[in-house]
Amino acid sequence: MEEKDITNPQTPEMEENGAENAPIVENEPMSELDQAKAELAEQKDKYLRLMAEFENYKRRTAKERMELIQTAGKDVIVSLLDVLDDCDRAEKQLNASDDIAVQKEGIQLVFNKIRSTMQSKGLTAMESIGKHFDAELHEAITEVPVPNEKQKGTVIDEVTKGYFLNEKIIRFAKVVVGK
Repeated sequence: MEEKDITNPQTPEMEENGAENAPIVENEPMSELDQAKAELAEQKDKYLRLMAEFENYKRRTAKERMELIQTAGKDVIVSLLDVLDDCDRAEKQLNASDDIAVQKEGIQLVFNKIRSTMQSKGLTAMESIGKHFDAELHEAITEVPVPNEKQKGTVIDEVTKGYFLNEKIIRFAKVVVGK
């Protein structure tokens, strides 16, 4: 909207008619409507900028999330490559040697290495046998009668080991419970 300069409201016609002594009106403040329109335009601009910034943020975080998902297991896989190399060497030794004691020792070294590698990544095995059955940790496969009253409600056997990853359960232990 175009504003008119009203500092000197005298027109040439007023001067001709002798209206030189007409009062001079100073700048009037903007009307409420003009103020509201200006404020609305300012708020709309802020809103559009904020929305554009938010869309950029969403796009950036989605891209970062996809990259994270694609490379999430990379650290574990790289650490397991050494174990895979040891497995290959053990397989060659199995084919080349008939000494059972040497083969058994080599395989045991590979097993120990994989366990230590997994532990270094935060994996810990759940100890279940002899513990009281806990539905938060264990999945009961079956119940077997036990001769001792003390063994009732405890884990007698472990069918599948349970695991924690950084103290969070990633697999429940499948167990046999005494009844």
